[in-house]
Amino acid sequence: MNAAAYYLVMGMESEASAIARGLRRRDPDLLDRLIEQYQHRLLRYLVYLVGNRELAEDLFQETWIRVLERGDQYDGKHEFSTWLYAVARNLSIDYLRRKSPISLEGLMDNEEHVPLEPADPRPLAWEVAAQHEQAERISAALVSIPAGYRETVVLRFQEGLSLEEIATVTGVRLGTVKSRLYRGLSMLMSRLQGARA
Repeated sequence: MNAAAYYLVMGMESEASAIARGLRRRDPDLLDRLIEQYQHRLLRYLVYLVGNRELAEDLFQETWIRVLERGDQYDGKHEFSTWLYAVARNLSIDYLRRKSPISLEGLMDNEEHVPLEPADPRPLAWEVAAQHEQAERISAALVSIPAGYRETVVLRFQEGLSLEEIATVTGVRLGTVKSRLYRGLSMLMSRLQGARA
């Protein structure tokens, strides 16, 4: 049972408010349900964000530790996933700043730091030959666009966040999110068409 279903069954007011209350109490059952519900999405996001599977796994663990330690900072006014991605993004930026003077924003123009593997290597139904080939083309094209555009496209289309939620996660204006999404999709389409030729 995911966290949303749990709180609907329990008859509590809203999922976000119930999660906020549970995090303030440091409810271990809630944390387990949240990890189960968001683990694949969060890891996929981190792999695309930092371009390295091992680093993404370390940041994944660190993100959940931060959620446990600072869960009282989640106020329940936004979706939990929006807050979770913001925590993960901030940890990633902090790590990248400590590791090298290049920030995530600086990576936007540096295409050497893109991941070389698909975001979620779990076997899925689309491993049928034709669909698998198409998915590989899309992944290859996606990792070839600059980090800021890639992040926006991933948050919008793989994670299903609204434009406003993406602005909250990334800390940029809504207009910038729209611009990055448009440019990212244009670059992605251009690369996909070039791959077919």
